Amino acid sequence: MEQIVVRNLPTGTKGALKAQAQRHGRSLEAEVREILANSIAREPATLVDLLGVDEGADVEFEPERLRLLPRTPEL
Repeated sequence: MEQIVVRNLPTGTKGALKAQAQRHGRSLEAEVREILANSIAREPATLVDLLGVDEGADVEFEPERLRLLPRTPEL
């Protein structure tokens, strides 16, 4: 499981997140996970984006699942 620490949040951010989490019946941590997941779902990372990341980029390429076929190069 991956983890991040966010420092130097603007004043009131943590309190606002706690209140939002309570309204949604979630913990603060679960609320932040949901916000991050929704943000990424709106604009998914491309393979190029993932390969450009220096750390934590575990990319599993499954050509069969993507219905990609091998091709013979033209010589």
